[in-house]
Amino acid sequence: MNWSALRHSAVAVLALSFVLTGTAAWAQPPAPSLPDTPQEIDSPAGRIRVVPIKGLVYPWALAFLPDGGILVTEQNRTTLRLIRGGVLDPTPITGLPSPITSQRRDTAGVDVAVHPRFSENQLVYVAFWKAKPGEAHLRTAVVYRARLEEHQLTDAEEIFESVSWTDGPSAARIIFGPDGMLYLAIGAPGFQESVGATSWAQDPDQHGGKILRLNDDGTVPADNPFVGQGDYLPEIFALGIRNAIGMAFHPQFGHLWETENGPQGGDEINIIQSGLNYGWPVVTYGRAYSTDPEGARSGLPPPTIQPPTAAPGMEEPFTYYKPSIAISGMAFYTGDKFPEWTGDLFVGGLAGRQLSRVMFNAQGLERRREPLLTELRQRIRDVKQGPDGFLYLTTDMEDGAVLRLEPAP
Repeated sequence: MNWSALRHSAVAVLALSFVLTGTAAWAQPPAPSLPDTPQEIDSPAGRIRVVPIKGLVYPWALAFLPDGGILVTEQNRTTLRLIRGGVLDPTPITGLPSPITSQRRDTAGVDVAVHPRFSENQLVYVAFWKAKPGEAHLRTAVVYRARLEEHQLTDAEEIFESVSWTDGPSAARIIFGPDGMLYLAIGAPGFQESVGATSWAQDPDQHGGKILRLNDDGTVPADNPFVGQGDYLPEIFALGIRNAIGMAFHPQFGHLWETENGPQGGDEINIIQSGLNYGWPVVTYGRAYSTDPEGARSGLPPPTIQPPTAAPGMEEPFTYYKPSIAISGMAFYTGDKFPEWTGDLFVGGLAGRQLSRVMFNAQGLERRREPLLTELRQRIRDVKQGPDGFLYLTTDMEDGAVLRLEPAP
């Protein structure tokens, strides 16, 4: 399938469909607490039963174990939580160093992935941000690998440390690909007061603003696109990334898809391919923040700059959201519990407080999208399909939960 042509067609359609708007209010009211019991909600695909698993503090990411258990991470913590049989185990899983503590939730996140051969090696991977010794205001993304034994992570070792140190907001996400490689997305801080700021994404000797591809021990695969190419760091798989919040592999074609927060609009869904440049900060469907430091620090929406939306040698997104929903985690649905959803893409919305369902036509273009779960008014952080065929979500709030979506009986 010609993914480049697909992207151009999808973006052309969207350009006619949307008008430029700013982001919604910078500050949102807190999300309401969820009830302790399941709720039923209407959707175009029928009634959905939403089953909450509560007791989590800003749950961030999900990973599934072969035995059906679910590992959950929480903001500012490298202790993992375990859900079995729909019940949260009260005992945290320990064994990793503490991450930096940040009030910015985009730099307080902890991601988790399970090795494809977990049944043989019991390996779990955790990505988070650590502080620089002696300069605690600076932080960088790291990946740790450890063995899961009961409620303990043992033999923990740091297998990767980014060279990009910053004091600005950014995210880090990890996922194993069908090739057995570990993909790590590191955002590029986009605010004036950030060390490095937006220049990282186009800088070949920085990890920030890139998607990296690593062996499962953190070393560089010999077939990475920039191995041996001058100033490029060999871990780089793709560049021009602003802030990747979700990643998923297409179940049929095997390509990596990525969700990316835009600046004041223009959230993107990208199809990531080896060696390509995705444009940030040169091109965007959002509006770049002002370079005025006083405006950036005031807490108010600063003046904006409108960059171009396309440039030679830079990939356009498959689709984008304008206005922004603060796009987050993503998953393709391949289960059998919701036949109407088969093949659809689901992405979370933080500011949009929704689960966005993206449907495709026979050519693989976006046919339409619909917001789900808006009645709950929850900030949806992560989205994953479980091995049981249900969809699982995390809610980004202090009184947080994992939500399991089932067909209502």
